[in-house]
Amino acid sequence: MAERIGVYPGTFDPITLGHMDIIRRGAKLVDRLVVGVTTNASKSPMFSDAERIEMVKREVATISGDIDVVGFDSLLMDFAEAQGASVIVRGLRAVADFEYEYQMAGMNQQLNDRIETVFLMADVSLQPIASRLVKEIAIYGGKIHKFVTPSIEAEVQARLDKIGRRGQ
Repeated sequence: MAERIGVYPGTFDPITLGHMDIIRRGAKLVDRLVVGVTTNASKSPMFSDAERIEMVKREVATISGDIDVVGFDSLLMDFAEAQGASVIVRGLRAVADFEYEYQMAGMNQQLNDRIETVFLMADVSLQPIASRLVKEIAIYGGKIHKFVTPSIEAEVQARLDKIGRRGQ
């Protein structure tokens, strides 16, 4: 039987507890999960591609399963095919996520109908977490420890201190 490979794509800027939940659960569904860290300049990244890849590698090291972390800057379906994936794993937080993800899944299916999209609902306690909101809370001096691991919290705070944006 062929190895089942899944791809969980995202910018992970920064990686949150919600992302970790989807990675943990997604890794149970496939033989190998590739966490694809992508560039998305429209999201105003706080961390560089290389920094985000290293953060994700460090954070997923404690999760059981065969998990790889790979950066990419291409169409998701091209990346997934290059990885040998048969599944795209996506996390859903709310109805608004579903509308966007449903449209993306339809477009991706038009690009490559051999790769299925699987949606995982985020754990109820983690549903409101979004990287964009975590960054905004931190920029305005709010506490983010409920949304990220301690090491990610420290990296976000250090970055804000470095660029002089903390607590403004």
